[in-house]
Amino acid sequence: MKIADIRATTVTVPLEAPLLHGNGAHWGRFVRTIVEVETDNGLVGLGEMGGGGQSAEQAFRALRPYLAGHDPFQLEALRFKIANPTAALYGDRTQLHAAIEFACLDLIGQHLGVPVYDLLGGKLRDSVPFAAYLFFRYPASGVTEVRTPEQLVAHARALKAEHGFTVHKLKGGVFPPGYELDCYRALAAALPGDRLRYDPNAVLSLGDGIRFGQAIADLDNDYLEDPVFGLEGLRQVRDRISVPLATNTVVVNAEQLAANVLRRAADVILLDTTLWGGIRACLRAAVVCETFQLGMAVHSSGELGVQLATMLHLGAVLPGLSYAADAHYHHLADDVITGGKLKYAGGRIDVPDGPGLGVRLDPGKVARYAELYRELGGYPYDRDPGRPGWYPLVPNERWADPATELGPLT
Repeated sequence: MKIADIRATTVTVPLEAPLLHGNGAHWGRFVRTIVEVETDNGLVGLGEMGGGGQSAEQAFRALRPYLAGHDPFQLEALRFKIANPTAALYGDRTQLHAAIEFACLDLIGQHLGVPVYDLLGGKLRDSVPFAAYLFFRYPASGVTEVRTPEQLVAHARALKAEHGFTVHKLKGGVFPPGYELDCYRALAAALPGDRLRYDPNAVLSLGDGIRFGQAIADLDNDYLEDPVFGLEGLRQVRDRISVPLATNTVVVNAEQLAANVLRRAADVILLDTTLWGGIRACLRAAVVCETFQLGMAVHSSGELGVQLATMLHLGAVLPGLSYAADAHYHHLADDVITGGKLKYAGGRIDVPDGPGLGVRLDPGKVARYAELYRELGGYPYDRDPGRPGWYPLVPNERWADPATELGPLT
């Protein structure tokens, strides 16, 4: 079995509403690049990467002659071919490698007739728990805004009733920290027995990060995620609060993980199959985390069903998976895989049992959302559509005013 062709298609899939965060907003859609790696025996393996457009499609096309004839079983050679850690790389090839590795694992599983989790040591759980991902958001067709504590609580209760979540993550950094603290405590009061986590995208000042962490110490917290920027900032916060700290921003490779082990800044490492460069990179990191008693969770980077499948296979095999996974998935209006969106039940999603990743593309939906991308184009990365002239500072001192509308969508 040898690689014969690589195809990449950029799609944009609508979200239910624009979602606000500390660096601006996810607009009303996610842009992703779907990758298909075809072999000389006719199998097609699937991969996925965040973002996209002409540059991403060209990057994958450029890999086609380079990887032609490569055996998908040769995964370690693939890593050095695409993302050699000793080479002088111009640009980050980590996500390119992740997408191709996803597809190769999918191909190997199909070729052998086994799920990817069997290639990774066998599954330890049949389903993976997920947290509700709560955002302050703009109103949209059929969807109410989330701006006040009351609206946030109503949204969390609705998601819990629909999907069974018992863990709730608030994406913050939008409004002043004191106001978001009131919102967070309102969630705790409204959902007794459930666990909470807060992520302001590293935009708080050191003082605000410490104050927030101290102010939630009495609640049932999973962790405080990236309250401030950088490993040194996290260390300063960690020294002064009792709530565990998590990161997905400053520990995303082996060298950063080593730095965190030598002088701990984060207690929980959020493993992202794309940002770390593939499922296997996450598994290597998990061994280190287990050795040094670091907590682990599976992180979301705005995935569609292909990458979600990689997250599920990773979550299925991690013995030290100590927290529910993140996922933007319940905010999506649709997906590009056959059968539509994967279903939540009891706050969990079943791990696909079919050969390879266990998901296949719906060609009609791929074509529809590729056309939608061509129609709408890209979008200014993370810019807030209601505040087009706004940009974040670190630490952020340009908070939205919770007492007023953020502005009309443009």
